[in-house]
Amino acid sequence: MIILKSDSEIKLMRDAGRIVAVVLTELAQKVAPGVSTAQLDAWAEEIIKKHNAIPTFKGYNGFPATITTSINEELVHGIPSPKRVLKEGDIISIDCGATYKGWVGDAALTIPVGQISPEAQKLLEVTERALYIGIEQARVGNRSGDISAAIQAYVEKHGYGVVRNYTGHGVGRNMHEDPQVPNYGRKNRGVPLKKGMTIALEPMVNMGSPRTRVLDDKWTVVTDDGKLSAHFEHTIAITNGDPLILTQL
Repeated sequence: MIILKSDSEIKLMRDAGRIVAVVLTELAQKVAPGVSTAQLDAWAEEIIKKHNAIPTFKGYNGFPATITTSINEELVHGIPSPKRVLKEGDIISIDCGATYKGWVGDAALTIPVGQISPEAQKLLEVTERALYIGIEQARVGNRSGDISAAIQAYVEKHGYGVVRNYTGHGVGRNMHEDPQVPNYGRKNRGVPLKKGMTIALEPMVNMGSPRTRVLDDKWTVVTDDGKLSAHFEHTIAITNGDPLILTQL
């Protein structure tokens, strides 16, 4: 069931989203060679609690941390650890959720660690741009498939693989709500987009094959061919005009 939010509820989601944006902005400034993913996680939890919010991910289906930290060929759901230390040339995807006054904000970005290769930089740029191309289609009168098709067309034009196993999703009082919004699909298909829908759009783009697998920790998802993956996400609200990005400063 798709839950439409009132304007006042969307304002509360904007508050939650702004907290997530603060976390990701500050962590992006702290990412550097020699920093462990456990340090990033501790900083994230400190920021969220300082804003009187709750780390949404911590304890969710047993997940042990505040953020997910996925390095290089890791796509999503990487578990922070003091043993995972960033090095020059890595890329790290950080996904964060915060619950504020009962409402969830959810966003992600992929950050270069020091100097990265031109190939990795292009992957990040294409993935981030794909997110905003998808957001542009999030309008009353369109369908969810219009978002999906726009993302897929842009990503595949650059020769990258669009992950099938993980999708964007509705978000609100719960982190995962209806509808699911894949990053691939066909125009004029899927659910009609209506004012008050709130969706976390999150292109996950692989440098090679779209195939993925889950590691033995039962959480970390990696590319099947070992090539790099990038991930960008915003929570948005559909309005009678332009889509509203809730997870930005």
